Amino acid sequence: MEVPVRRSRGWSDKTLKLWNPHKGTALRTYQGHGYEVLDAAGSFDNSQICSGGADKAVALWDVTTGQVVRKYRGHAGKVNCVQFNQEATVIVSGSIDSTVRCWDCRSRRPDPIQVLDEAKDGISSVKLSAHEILTGSVDGRVRRYDLRTGQLCSDYIGSPITSVCFSKDGQCVLAASLDSTLRLLDKDTGELLGEYTGHRSTTYRLDCVLNEQDTHVGCASEDGSVYFWDLVEGSLALSLPVGQGVVQSLAFHPRLPCLLAATQGQVTLWREDNFQPDGDPGT
Repeated sequence: MEVPVRRSRGWSDKTLKLWNPHKGTALRTYQGHGYEVLDAAGSFDNSQICSGGADKAVALWDVTTGQVVRKYRGHAGKVNCVQFNQEATVIVSGSIDSTVRCWDCRSRRPDPIQVLDEAKDGISSVKLSAHEILTGSVDGRVRRYDLRTGQLCSDYIGSPITSVCFSKDGQCVLAASLDSTLRLLDKDTGELLGEYTGHRSTTYRLDCVLNEQDTHVGCASEDGSVYFWDLVEGSLALSLPVGQGVVQSLAFHPRLPCLLAATQGQVTLWREDNFQPDGDPGT
């Protein structure tokens, strides 16, 4: 069954674009997918990019040269989401074919080193920690695979999942779903710790995030805004207008107080007034 959750990114021209967000300058365009690009992620050392597309392929790119290093094929449908592990030795991909596949970046083997096929519908979101794979599926379940113990933990939300992420302290899981609700779960027990509403999410695959201090949860919305709630109190803390269309992509910088949001081919950056980019005090 094809995922009934739509994601219309600014990559329908089959390319990826690398930008300096602080200067607003385009650095490089990456061409190599046969159809639209649905997701991309960078390695922690910024030397590589992985991407997934509607051509059912996962691509590994060299950031500097702009060339495709490897292409991984094996999914039977569109690749919705991709992530590197911390060492950038493995790419994890999720597809509408209901599987999660792990690809070895260091070897030339064409087949995945592991296939996770417990989901009953398309995979919409994948996140990694040091030893865990977290997935969200259109079947309404959040699944967490502990790679050290081989254990699978599954929590049933009910509504199709659009995005999942770990809290920075590693104790909680945040899940967004198509009932216009964010849910914070205890990672180990699955206990519901909080619910957050006020945004609109009924059709598209929208991102959810936690800020760098784990004090606020955020979610993109179909009404053109980004919403943030106090994690503990559950009260709406902030609404950021982005544009007229659906806000589909949302991401915090891993260390700095910067937020990126994307809608209809436009990427918007928010940062603190006194923010200075690393190594560029004049920017």
